[in-house]
Amino acid sequence: AMDLAYVCEWEKKPKSNHCPSIPLVCAWSCRNLIAFTTDLKNEEEKDLTHMVHIIDTEHPWDVYSVNSGHAEVITCLEWDQSGSRLLSADADGHIKCWSMTDHLANSWENTVGSMVEGDPVVALSWLHNGVKLALHVEKSGASNFGEKFSRVKFSPSLTLFGGKPMEGWIAVTISGLVTVSLLKPNGQVLTSTESLCRLRCRVALADVAFTGGGNIVVATSDGSSTSPVQFYKVCVSVVNEKCKIDTEILPSLFMRCTTDPARKDKYPAITHLKFLARDMSEQVLLCASNQNSSIVECWSLRKEGLPVNNIFQQISPVVGDKQPMILKWRILSATNDLDRVSAVALPKLPISLTNTDLKVANDTKFFPGLGLALAFHDGSVHIVHRLSLQMMAVFYGSSSQRSVDEQTIKRQRTAGPLVHFKAMQLSWTSLALAGIDNYGKLSMLRISPSMGHVLDMNMSLRHLLFLLEYCMVTGYDWWDILLHVQPNMVQNLVEKLHEEYMRQNAALQQVLSTRIVAMKASLCKLSSSTIARVCDYHAKLFLIAISCTLKSLLRPHFLNTPDKSPGDRLTEICSKITDIDIDKVMINLKTEEFVLEMTTLQSLQQLIQWVGDFVLYLLASLPNQGSPVRPGHSFLRDGASLGMFRELMVVIRIWGLLKPSCLPVYTATSDTQDSMSLLFRLLTKLWLCCREENHITEPDDTLIDECCLLPSQLLIPNIDWLPINDGIISKLQNKQLVRLQFGKAPGLVGHTVSSQFDAFVRAPGQPKIDHLRRLHLGAYPTEECKSCTRCGCVTMLKSPNKVTAVKQWEQRWIKNCLCGGLWRRMPLSYS
Repeated sequence: AMDLAYVCEWEKKPKSNHCPSIPLVCAWSCRNLIAFTTDLKNEEEKDLTHMVHIIDTEHPWDVYSVNSGHAEVITCLEWDQSGSRLLSADADGHIKCWSMTDHLANSWENTVGSMVEGDPVVALSWLHNGVKLALHVEKSGASNFGEKFSRVKFSPSLTLFGGKPMEGWIAVTISGLVTVSLLKPNGQVLTSTESLCRLRCRVALADVAFTGGGNIVVATSDGSSTSPVQFYKVCVSVVNEKCKIDTEILPSLFMRCTTDPARKDKYPAITHLKFLARDMSEQVLLCASNQNSSIVECWSLRKEGLPVNNIFQQISPVVGDKQPMILKWRILSATNDLDRVSAVALPKLPISLTNTDLKVANDTKFFPGLGLALAFHDGSVHIVHRLSLQMMAVFYGSSSQRSVDEQTIKRQRTAGPLVHFKAMQLSWTSLALAGIDNYGKLSMLRISPSMGHVLDMNMSLRHLLFLLEYCMVTGYDWWDILLHVQPNMVQNLVEKLHEEYMRQNAALQQVLSTRIVAMKASLCKLSSSTIARVCDYHAKLFLIAISCTLKSLLRPHFLNTPDKSPGDRLTEICSKITDIDIDKVMINLKTEEFVLEMTTLQSLQQLIQWVGDFVLYLLASLPNQGSPVRPGHSFLRDGASLGMFRELMVVIRIWGLLKPSCLPVYTATSDTQDSMSLLFRLLTKLWLCCREENHITEPDDTLIDECCLLPSQLLIPNIDWLPINDGIISKLQNKQLVRLQFGKAPGLVGHTVSSQFDAFVRAPGQPKIDHLRRLHLGAYPTEECKSCTRCGCVTMLKSPNKVTAVKQWEQRWIKNCLCGGLWRRMPLSYS
C-alpha cells in the first residue's frame, strides 16, 4: 500500500552541517512545492542558523535554501491557498511572509511580516478566502463535473468592499494571545492582538479552523491530558481602519483516556491537536502520549436537544423546533494503545463526511483522501481512516523492521535514536506523503490508490481519473497522481479524460481547454508509445496562445461595433468560406480592422515565422502519416487546430501587405512562387478532410502527391520541439527507490522513454532557443534563463522587448508556463 519513491539527503560536511530543528516543521502546497526547516550548525562559531528550504517535488535536488532571519527556532510553516506565498513563525513571536521573486519557484524573498515580541507562536493559518469545493466520491461516475465537485457556500474570514476576501493570517501564541494581521491592497499590514479569554493560561498546542459563516475556531491545550481542551470562536472585523478581534468561549472537552479508570494516568501529555480539516471546525483529532506509547481519539461537535424538566413541560410544552439546543463534543472513535506517535499528517482532499457517514466511509474505504497518516518513533507510518481510525495501510521504515536476531536489536538500541519522521505532510490528493526524519532527510512515499487492496484495473483507473478531474477543475498540480500511472494505463487515461471533458458544457470546456492539453502531455511522457504526442500537445498550447494573442491585437474600425469582436468574425468567416484561394478569403474581411503599427508587426515576426514553419512541416509530413511516432502526427486529423492555423495564415497575409518584412521567410527553389498561397491551398484541403470531428475523411491522392512535392519546392524547416523534462517522475516508474542528494543533480541515464525521444530534440552543445519568444540564444547562452518545472520549456528571464504587443504576449506566461507549470531559475551555463 505504501512504498518509498525517493529519498533526498544532505551532503555530509565536516564543519557545517544541517541538523533538524526542534520542532521540525514542513508544509506542502497545492502547486507541489514542499517547504521544511533545518538548522545549519556551524561548529567554528558555535551558532545555529534557522533555514527554510523549498523544493519542487519533480526536482527535489534543486533545493532553494534561505537563511530565514528568525532569531529563534521556526515553529510553523503555512502555504496560502494559491501555493505561491509561505508564512513562517518562530519561538520569538516573529511571523514572516515569503513570496516568489520574479515568479520563480527557486527564488524567494521575505516581503512583509508581523510580530508578538517574545511570545512563541504555536499555531498559524492564512485567513479563509471563502472558496470551498466538496468532492462527492459516491458520484465519481457522474458525467457532469458540477455533480462530482460542487461549490460549498462558505464565507471568507473577512471581506473588503464588494465582498472581495481580505488576505491575512491568524496566529496563536504560547501565552494565550491571538494575533491577526491583514494585508491591505496598498501593501500595508494591519495587526491586532487580543487574549483568547479573560483568564490567560499557557497554550502548548493549538490549531485553527474556519466555519461556513466566516468565523474562526481556535482549539488549545496546555499539554496536560488532565486539563480540558478549550475551544474559542474568534471574529475579525475592521472598524475605522483598525483590526478588531472578538472572542467567545465554546464547549470544551476532556480526552476519553483520562476519564477511563484503566488508563487514567497512563498518558500524561497531549502531544498532537489537529482539526481534521481547515474548514471543518466540528471534528478534531487528539493524541495523548507517555514515554513509550500513544493513544489517538477523534471527536465531533454535535447539536443536541436539551431535555426540559416535566414541570416546565406542563407550563409551556416544547414542540418541534422550539426545543432548546446545546453544542456538545462526542467521541467518534479511539485507537488501542499504539507505539509513540512522532508526527501526524492530515488529508487535504475536501471529501464531505459528516458524523453519520461512518457507513459511507467504510463503503469507500479504498478511496485515497479518507485516511490520515500517523508516524511512530520506531520508524513506521500508519494510514488510518480519518473518522473510524481503523487501519488502512502501513509502511515499515528501515529501523522498524523487526529483526529476529537479538544482537541486531541491541546494536540498534545502542546506536542512538531510531530514524523516524519528525514532520509529515500528505499531498493534496493524498497519493503521496513527504516526511522529514530526525536527520533532516526528506523521504517521498507513494500511497496506493487502492490502499493495498487488490482492485481491478478499471477501479484504479477510475480513482486516478477522478483525481485528475479534480486537479483540472481546481488548477492544482497533479504530480502526485502521475506517481501511480504505469505505461499501460496512459492511453486509457488520456482517452477517458478526453471523453469526460467532452461531456461538459461549452463554457466549461473553454475554461479548461489548455489545462486538459497540459494534463495529456504530462501523462503521455510516461509511456514510450505516446511520447511523440507530448510534442503535439505542447505545440497545441503554443498555437492556442499565439492565436489568442494575435487575434486580440485586432481592433474594430468603429467603436459602436456589433457584439462580435474582429477575432470572432475572423473565425466565423474562415469557417464559412472554404475557398482554397487565400486572397478570396481575405476579400470577405474588413481589412481596416487588421491595421497595426509597423513596429508592432515587425516585433511579431518570430511568432509569425513559427506559424509558417509549422504549417510547412505538417504538410510535408502528410505523406508519412502512417507513422504515429513522428511529432505532429495528431495535428493531421485535428480540424480545430488546422482551422486555427488557417485563420492565422489569413491574418499574416493581410499584415504582409502592410509590412512585407513581417512575413515568414521560406527558402524556395523558384523566385516566382507564392509560398503562402501554396501552403494555404494545401492546408485548406487537409482542413476540409477533418473539419467535422465525427466525419473525418482520408486526404485524396492529389493532396498527398502535392505534399510529396513540397520538399522539392521549399526547404522544410527543423522544428524545435520541447526537450524532455529532466524531472524525477519518469525515473520512478519501475518502483525502485531513487537516492538523491540536495544540491546535486542526479546522473540518471538510460531512461528508455527519453532515449526514444532524442531524435526530435537538440543535442547538448547545439545552439539553444528561447521556446516562447522563438529567439536563438546560441550554444552557450549569456542571458539568464528560466525553465518550466513541468514541461522543460526554456525562456529568457528578462525581456529584451519593449513593444507593447510583445509585452502582451509575454504577460501570458510571466507567472506560469503555458502548460501551467512553475518557473525555476536555471544556472547561466545550462546545457
